[in-house]
Amino acid sequence: FVVEKGMSGISFGHNERKLGWRSRPTATVNLDKVFVPHLNMVGQLGAGFKIAMQALDGGRINIAACSVGGAAFCLDYAWQYVSERQQFGQAIGSFQATQFKLADMATGLEASRAMVRNAAAALDAQSPRATLAAAMAKRFATDTCFGVANDALQLLGGYGYLQDHPVERYVRDLRVHSILEGTNEIMRVIMHRQLQRLDYQT
Repeated sequence: FVVEKGMSGISFGHNERKLGWRSRPTATVNLDKVFVPHLNMVGQLGAGFKIAMQALDGGRINIAACSVGGAAFCLDYAWQYVSERQQFGQAIGSFQATQFKLADMATGLEASRAMVRNAAAALDAQSPRATLAAAMAKRFATDTCFGVANDALQLLGGYGYLQDHPVERYVRDLRVHSILEGTNEIMRVIMHRQLQRLDYQT
Protein backbone atom coordinates (compact mmCIF):
# COMPACT_ATOMS: atom_id res chain seq x y z
CA PHE A 1 0.00 0.00 0.00
CA VAL A 2 0.99 3.61 -0.52
CA VAL A 3 1.21 5.80 2.58
CA GLU A 4 1.04 9.45 1.61
CA LYS A 5 3.09 12.07 3.41
CA GLY A 6 0.15 14.22 4.44
CA MET A 7 -1.87 11.44 6.09
CA SER A 8 -2.85 11.86 9.73
CA GLY A 9 -0.56 10.01 12.14
CA ILE A 10 2.64 10.25 10.09
CA SER A 11 5.68 11.95 11.59
CA PHE A 12 9.40 11.92 10.94
CA GLY A 13 12.40 11.68 13.22
CA HIS A 14 15.46 13.90 13.10
CA ASN A 15 17.92 13.64 10.23
CA GLU A 16 20.60 11.12 11.14
CA ARG A 17 24.28 12.09 11.21
CA LYS A 18 26.03 9.60 8.93
CA LEU A 19 29.53 8.60 7.90
CA GLY A 20 28.61 8.99 4.24
CA TRP A 21 25.64 9.69 1.97
CA ARG A 22 25.36 13.10 3.64
CA SER A 23 23.67 14.70 0.64
CA ARG A 24 20.72 12.32 1.13
CA PRO A 25 18.66 12.88 4.30
CA THR A 26 17.89 9.79 6.39
CA ALA A 27 15.25 9.76 9.13
CA THR A 28 12.81 7.36 10.75
CA VAL A 29 9.19 7.34 9.57
CA ASN A 30 6.71 7.04 12.45
CA LEU A 31 3.24 5.62 11.80
CA ASP A 32 0.74 6.14 14.63
CA LYS A 33 -2.77 4.81 13.87
CA VAL A 34 -2.51 5.81 10.21
CA PHE A 35 -5.61 4.95 8.18
CA VAL A 36 -4.77 3.78 4.66
CA PRO A 37 -7.73 3.50 2.26
CA HIS A 38 -8.27 0.45 0.08
CA LEU A 39 -7.51 2.48 -3.05
CA ASN A 40 -3.90 2.86 -1.86
CA MET A 41 -3.21 -0.88 -2.02
CA VAL A 42 -0.50 -1.86 -4.51
CA GLY A 43 -1.11 -5.12 -6.36
CA GLN A 44 -3.26 -7.91 -4.98
CA LEU A 45 -4.13 -8.52 -1.34
CA GLY A 46 -1.41 -10.63 0.28
CA ALA A 47 1.09 -10.08 -2.53
CA GLY A 48 3.06 -7.30 -0.83
CA PHE A 49 5.94 -9.47 0.36
CA LYS A 50 6.42 -10.98 -3.10
CA ILE A 51 6.44 -7.53 -4.71
CA ALA A 52 8.98 -6.29 -2.18
CA MET A 53 11.26 -9.29 -2.74
CA GLN A 54 11.13 -8.82 -6.51
CA ALA A 55 12.10 -5.18 -6.10
CA LEU A 56 15.14 -6.18 -4.05
CA ASP A 57 16.87 -7.87 -7.00
CA GLY A 58 16.78 -4.62 -8.97
CA GLY A 59 17.82 -2.63 -5.91
CA ARG A 60 20.83 -4.86 -5.35
CA ILE A 61 21.95 -4.45 -8.95
CA ASN A 62 21.47 -0.70 -8.60
CA ILE A 63 23.67 -0.49 -5.49
CA ALA A 64 26.31 -2.63 -7.22
CA ALA A 65 26.22 -0.31 -10.25
CA CYS A 66 26.64 2.72 -7.97
CA SER A 67 29.71 1.06 -6.49
CA VAL A 68 31.15 0.49 -9.96
CA GLY A 69 30.65 4.15 -10.82
CA GLY A 70 32.28 5.35 -7.63
CA ALA A 71 35.23 3.03 -8.03
CA ALA A 72 35.70 4.09 -11.64
CA PHE A 73 35.93 7.72 -10.56
CA CYS A 74 38.45 6.88 -7.84
CA LEU A 75 40.62 4.84 -10.18
CA ASP A 76 40.63 7.65 -12.75
CA TYR A 77 41.48 10.20 -10.08
CA ALA A 78 44.28 8.09 -8.61
CA TRP A 79 45.69 7.38 -12.08
CA GLN A 80 45.89 11.09 -12.82
CA TYR A 81 47.43 11.81 -9.42
CA VAL A 82 50.20 9.21 -9.64
CA SER A 83 50.99 10.38 -13.16
CA GLU A 84 51.69 13.88 -11.86
CA ARG A 85 52.99 13.38 -8.31
CA GLN A 86 56.81 13.36 -8.24
CA GLN A 87 59.04 11.51 -5.77
CA PHE A 88 62.76 10.80 -6.15
CA GLY A 89 62.78 12.63 -9.46
CA GLN A 90 60.03 10.65 -11.16
CA ALA A 91 56.26 10.20 -11.17
CA ILE A 92 55.15 7.73 -8.50
CA GLY A 93 53.14 6.00 -11.22
CA SER A 94 56.44 4.74 -12.65
CA PHE A 95 57.14 2.66 -9.54
CA GLN A 96 56.32 -1.01 -9.92
CA ALA A 97 54.46 -1.17 -6.60
CA THR A 98 52.12 1.58 -7.81
CA GLN A 99 51.65 -0.12 -11.17
CA PHE A 100 50.75 -3.41 -9.48
CA LYS A 101 48.21 -1.59 -7.29
CA LEU A 102 46.60 0.11 -10.28
CA ALA A 103 46.48 -3.16 -12.20
CA ASP A 104 44.67 -4.91 -9.34
CA MET A 105 42.25 -1.98 -8.96
CA ALA A 106 41.41 -2.04 -12.68
CA THR A 107 40.93 -5.81 -12.64
CA GLY A 108 38.54 -5.63 -9.70
CA LEU A 109 36.60 -2.83 -11.36
CA GLU A 110 36.25 -4.69 -14.65
CA ALA A 111 35.17 -7.89 -12.91
CA SER A 112 32.59 -5.94 -10.92
CA ARG A 113 31.24 -4.25 -14.03
CA ALA A 114 30.91 -7.60 -15.81
CA MET A 115 29.00 -9.14 -12.89
CA VAL A 116 26.63 -6.18 -12.70
CA ARG A 117 25.90 -6.38 -16.42
CA ASN A 118 25.35 -10.13 -16.18
CA ALA A 119 22.90 -9.67 -13.31
CA ALA A 120 21.02 -6.89 -15.11
CA ALA A 121 20.70 -9.05 -18.22
CA ALA A 122 19.42 -11.97 -16.13
CA LEU A 123 16.84 -9.75 -14.45
CA ASP A 124 15.67 -8.28 -17.78
CA ALA A 125 15.32 -11.79 -19.20
CA GLN A 126 13.42 -12.94 -16.07
CA SER A 127 15.95 -15.74 -15.75
CA PRO A 128 15.54 -18.21 -12.87
CA ARG A 129 19.13 -17.29 -12.01
CA ALA A 130 18.34 -13.57 -11.63
CA THR A 131 18.17 -13.56 -7.83
CA LEU A 132 21.44 -15.49 -7.60
CA ALA A 133 23.15 -13.20 -10.11
CA ALA A 134 21.89 -10.06 -8.33
CA ALA A 135 23.12 -11.27 -4.94
CA MET A 136 26.49 -12.28 -6.37
CA ALA A 137 26.94 -8.97 -8.17
CA LYS A 138 25.90 -6.97 -5.12
CA ARG A 139 28.23 -8.85 -2.77
CA PHE A 140 31.21 -8.85 -5.10
CA ALA A 141 30.93 -5.34 -6.55
CA THR A 142 30.26 -3.52 -3.29
CA ASP A 143 33.16 -5.19 -1.48
CA THR A 144 35.56 -4.96 -4.40
CA CYS A 145 34.72 -1.39 -5.40
CA PHE A 146 35.02 -0.14 -1.83
CA GLY A 147 38.49 -1.71 -1.90
CA VAL A 148 39.30 0.14 -5.13
CA ALA A 149 38.23 3.46 -3.57
CA ASN A 150 40.24 2.71 -0.44
CA ASP A 151 43.30 1.83 -2.53
CA ALA A 152 42.89 5.10 -4.43
CA LEU A 153 42.95 6.99 -1.14
CA GLN A 154 46.10 5.10 -0.18
CA LEU A 155 47.81 6.06 -3.43
CA LEU A 156 47.12 9.71 -2.67
CA GLY A 157 48.81 9.30 0.70
CA GLY A 158 48.01 11.99 3.25
CA TYR A 159 46.31 14.09 0.58
CA GLY A 160 43.74 11.35 0.13
CA TYR A 161 42.58 11.88 3.69
CA LEU A 162 41.91 15.56 3.09
CA GLN A 163 38.62 16.98 1.91
CA ASP A 164 40.57 19.00 -0.65
CA HIS A 165 40.47 15.80 -2.73
CA PRO A 166 37.16 14.01 -3.47
CA VAL A 167 38.35 10.44 -2.90
CA GLU A 168 37.73 10.51 0.86
CA ARG A 169 34.05 11.23 0.21
CA TYR A 170 33.77 8.29 -2.16
CA VAL A 171 35.34 6.01 0.44
CA ARG A 172 32.76 7.15 3.00
CA ASP A 173 29.85 6.91 0.55
CA LEU A 174 30.75 3.47 -0.83
CA ARG A 175 31.17 1.94 2.61
CA VAL A 176 27.42 1.68 3.19
CA HIS A 177 26.82 -0.23 -0.05
CA SER A 178 27.82 -3.50 1.61
CA ILE A 179 24.97 -2.90 4.09
CA LEU A 180 22.16 -1.51 1.89
CA GLU A 181 19.63 -3.77 0.14
CA GLY A 182 20.60 -6.60 2.47
CA THR A 183 24.00 -6.93 4.08
CA ASN A 184 26.70 -8.84 2.24
CA GLU A 185 26.46 -11.53 4.88
CA ILE A 186 22.80 -11.99 3.94
CA MET A 187 23.83 -12.01 0.26
CA ARG A 188 25.88 -15.10 1.01
CA VAL A 189 22.85 -16.75 2.65
CA ILE A 190 20.73 -15.93 -0.41
CA MET A 191 23.41 -17.20 -2.77
CA HIS A 192 23.64 -20.53 -0.98
CA ARG A 193 19.86 -20.98 -0.97
CA GLN A 194 19.66 -20.15 -4.66
CA LEU A 195 22.50 -22.56 -5.45
CA GLN A 196 20.58 -25.29 -3.66
CA ARG A 197 17.32 -24.37 -5.38
CA LEU A 198 18.92 -24.42 -8.81
CA ASP A 199 20.90 -27.59 -8.06
CA TYR A 200 23.82 -25.44 -9.17
CA GLN A 201 26.15 -26.64 -11.89
CA THR A 202 28.81 -24.59 -13.65
